[in-house]
Amino acid sequence: MSDDSIPGGPIRIAREVRFRDLDVMGHVNNAVYATYLEEARAAMYSSVLGMTLAEADTVLAHLSIDFVRPITLGTPFEVHLWTGTLGTSSIPMEYELRVAGDVMATAETVQVVIDRETGAARPIPSQWRTQLNQLQRTSASSSTS
Repeated sequence: MSDDSIPGGPIRIAREVRFRDLDVMGHVNNAVYATYLEEARAAMYSSVLGMTLAEADTVLAHLSIDFVRPITLGTPFEVHLWTGTLGTSSIPMEYELRVAGDVMATAETVQVVIDRETGAARPIPSQWRTQLNQLQRTSASSSTS
């Protein structure tokens, strides 16, 4: 359950499939993948922005997951997270779920920075932008991760 992220690379969290994560087919239920992605986002907010998800004024605006191969009980896996090209208020994130280096699923999310009182989108704070840009995926970060 560690965060094995390396500076300049993706955020990486290691997990192991729990019995409660399984569906009747004996592999990780599709809805559980969203939880794994959220755990990676929480690690990113903590290690990169120095705050919890609850402290960040962001909301999930988009979630997409492509399932490549099933993950089964007791399997150790990693979630890798990179940021995409930042918008004015949007923070796109790219993920890979890997078992022994093999990609089992890919995903994308978009977080939007909001004004907590009105719920309206607002610009990404400049200090966040600088830190988040360092997590953008490059050919070097994807081939060495």
